[in-house]
Amino acid sequence: MRTAPRLIILTAVFVCCLAGACPAAEPGHRTEALLLGLWSSAELAGSDTDRAIGAVGVPDASTPALAHDADLPARPPAVPKTMQGAIRRVSLPKGRKLVAVTFDLCERANNVAGYNNQIINLLRAQNAQATFFAGGKWMRSHPEAAMQLMADPRFELGSHTWTHGNLALMTRAEVDAQMRLTEVQHANLRAELGRRAAAKGLGREFARVPEALRLMRLPYGRSSELALNTLAEMGYLVIQWDVEGERDEDKLCADAVAKNALARVRPGSIILLHANAVPQLSYEVLGLLLPALRKGGYELVTVGELLRRGAPQAVRQGYFTIPGDNLRYDAIFPGKGTLKPDPARPFVSAPVP
Repeated sequence: MRTAPRLIILTAVFVCCLAGACPAAEPGHRTEALLLGLWSSAELAGSDTDRAIGAVGVPDASTPALAHDADLPARPPAVPKTMQGAIRRVSLPKGRKLVAVTFDLCERANNVAGYNNQIINLLRAQNAQATFFAGGKWMRSHPEAAMQLMADPRFELGSHTWTHGNLALMTRAEVDAQMRLTEVQHANLRAELGRRAAAKGLGREFARVPEALRLMRLPYGRSSELALNTLAEMGYLVIQWDVEGERDEDKLCADAVAKNALARVRPGSIILLHANAVPQLSYEVLGLLLPALRKGGYELVTVGELLRRGAPQAVRQGYFTIPGDNLRYDAIFPGKGTLKPDPARPFVSAPVP
């Protein structure tokens, strides 16, 4: 019991260092000036085409090069032992009811996964904070959406690897490539965001946008000791979940899915959802979750804020709801997880970027 306050302090210090400066990283200390100064309301609202999903095809093996005016931030110090592993939830001081709603933005090498603008519009309409874990290739396919998320003071961005790689199956070099390529793509988009901000006289507002991705989420929830140790050495906090918000969405109606998720929520929970256009019920489920959480007295915060307010609870084996429930994905998704299977088109083996 005596070590808990010290653990919370160490966690807060480390997360603040990752962000560069605590006040600049907290959504409450940022305004919408950058977001509204660079995009019109109609542009932010998007259209039905945002949710278009690209057909499975030949894997895209191209990789981003760092733009001439982009800066690739140095990786931070290694993650302290007390914060290593796959963080599933956060232990909070008694009486604090905080929860983090998170969204994955997945995209593999051979598909375009879309962008569910309805979800982001709902979050903005309800002024709800959220954390997005974006794949590097997804950011390249959806640059405007990615930059809008970066500029929005309600939201926090983390990495979801380059092409949704199953890091449990990868070598150290492959893990590094999945993370580094995503870092390059993020740096390029931030540089473009900076150019636009400067042209509009919004340089001060742009300076508050975090320079780098310091959180990450494991695709498929799959981990290995090698992957977790490598990510810790890179300075990444690995953020998983304790509430699978879309569980059984292929079998149940939105009401039942949301009810099941709410039954698992407790103070310090991290809820998993998706904001790409693949899961079918995410928007409807979110529309039920947000008012129910607030009615239950929960404050919605980003993962970074949740970590600043409590102590992480981590495991050494990633999973969805129970250990081992994600092992089947190793065989379902070829290319070490980076390819979406197409029964009508057998794959020719290709290098994993």
